[in-house]
Amino acid sequence: MTLPSPQLEARDIACLRGETLLFESVSFSVFPGEALQIKGANGSGKTSLLRILAGLGPSLDGEVLWRGTNIHLQRGQYLSALAYLGHNLGFKPDLTATENLRFGAALFGLDSSEESIDQTLLDMGLSEQKELPLRVLSAGQKQRLAMARISLSRAHLWILDEPFTALDGRGIASVVRLIEQHLQQEGLVVLTSHQTVDIKPSVRTWLLQ
Repeated sequence: MTLPSPQLEARDIACLRGETLLFESVSFSVFPGEALQIKGANGSGKTSLLRILAGLGPSLDGEVLWRGTNIHLQRGQYLSALAYLGHNLGFKPDLTATENLRFGAALFGLDSSEESIDQTLLDMGLSEQKELPLRVLSAGQKQRLAMARISLSRAHLWILDEPFTALDGRGIASVVRLIEQHLQQEGLVVLTSHQTVDIKPSVRTWLLQ
């Protein structure tokens, strides 16, 4: 039987912040249908590692490969396969939840059909807020909207920095369900989280020390 090949690989990644070496010799692989959780103490460089994986930050050493090729040699192709959730959600505060999803669809090539947007908002428990401007939504509602935008993408790889921030139990369950559906479709997820969550079938962990 032929074993699947890793689609995302980190090879001997190192990161320097100022004059401080945050981490070095970080190597791992992520396979189709797999989730990898990056763990580590505050300040260990979890966000910096995710930004390197997403091609948004420099690596002092090593390389990141997507389907066997350095991501910087196939930047357009890699970015089209990637959905990234950072601390800055990137919403327009005066646009409604629905308008923000439509804006994101136009900007990032997401599924922009009215049916898809309405169903995603329903799935994330935001139907009652869909016509409200972003500036009046709670932090948890904004976080759920950010995951709604991720779910509308056609991206094969999701890189999620603290996707459960500010979420209550219902919000966490909604995000877990989205991630599980993505994995069932042979998608890949790399995430950080201070919370312990039950994602099926399982989440592999990598500890930054």
